[in-house]
Amino acid sequence: MTYEILFALAAFAFATVFTPGPNNLMLMSSGANFGLRRSMPHLTGVAYGFPVMILLVGLGAMQMFDIWPPSYTILRVFSVAYILWLAWKIAHATPPQDAPSDARPLTFLQAAGFQWVNPKAWSMALGAITLYAASRDFTAILWVAGAYAVIGTGSALTWTVLGTGVRRLLARPERLRVFNWVMAALLVASMTPVLLG
Repeated sequence: MTYEILFALAAFAFATVFTPGPNNLMLMSSGANFGLRRSMPHLTGVAYGFPVMILLVGLGAMQMFDIWPPSYTILRVFSVAYILWLAWKIAHATPPQDAPSDARPLTFLQAAGFQWVNPKAWSMALGAITLYAASRDFTAILWVAGAYAVIGTGSALTWTVLGTGVRRLLARPERLRVFNWVMAALLVASMTPVLLG
């Protein structure tokens, strides 16, 4: 991969992972509700689950959609249902001091698994592979996954830290409640391209 293509890939990865989407909104909400330390499994699940998804998509997972077209509709319905459920959980999260003792952010595996039902993750993975590893060459796929691992880690950390910064402003339960409802609404709104596409 030439330096020019690598730079273009890095710019593409930066633009796609730093913009608001389901992962970033959930990380910000997790940072606000649980703090950075407790959100680390969620953060690392997003940061490294997505590059693994890119590897698997690049190595052939996207062929499933070509072989069996109804899988697009099944993925869309499942994705919308799951994101609506997550939005409901975010909207109804209680302030940390009032939360049940078993309340916790997503685990590493839950966050990594979420990539497979995240519409933005699918469009990013398909776009990145199509643009930067169209030959499906294993080395090119590794470069794409590596770029997303590095840049995605920075993005996940940034959004979680933003949430922890907002946490101080949300010390009053009513403010946190409004924040959680806004985050839930934004999460639902982030599905608009999927619903209209």
